[in-house]
Amino acid sequence: MRYIPVIFGVVLFIYGLIDCIRSESADVRSLPKPAWIIVILLLPLVGVLLWFFLGRPRYAEAGNQAGPASAPRGPSFSGRASQFRAPDDDPDFLRNLEVSRAHKAEAERLRRLKAELDAREAKLREQHPKDETQH
Repeated sequence: MRYIPVIFGVVLFIYGLIDCIRSESADVRSLPKPAWIIVILLLPLVGVLLWFFLGRPRYAEAGNQAGPASAPRGPSFSGRASQFRAPDDDPDFLRNLEVSRAHKAEAERLRRLKAELDAREAKLREQHPKDETQH
């Protein structure tokens, strides 16, 4: 029972250190990333708590808001926000969708023309049955 706080502290320290190391340098708040690593290593529990409250990037806030226009501006967010586009905002998707619609419409038009042609041929065969035997 007395080991639980120690285990919790070690897990918190390891998680905080790994989280700091894996975060993008441009997203870290308050201090530069190497300074945060030193603070976490020199002051294990206090440093980790400071990291979580003052230094950790706020990715969750950008996800909870209405869209990319309300996401925090900075070097790392400007690139990421422009990479993702909804299908109705992506010009390539819209162009491919229009091409696909045009192909389907053309296929339907050709199917109707073939059906008309087949119907005309059948009508001509009914009207002139002896012409077919001569060929």
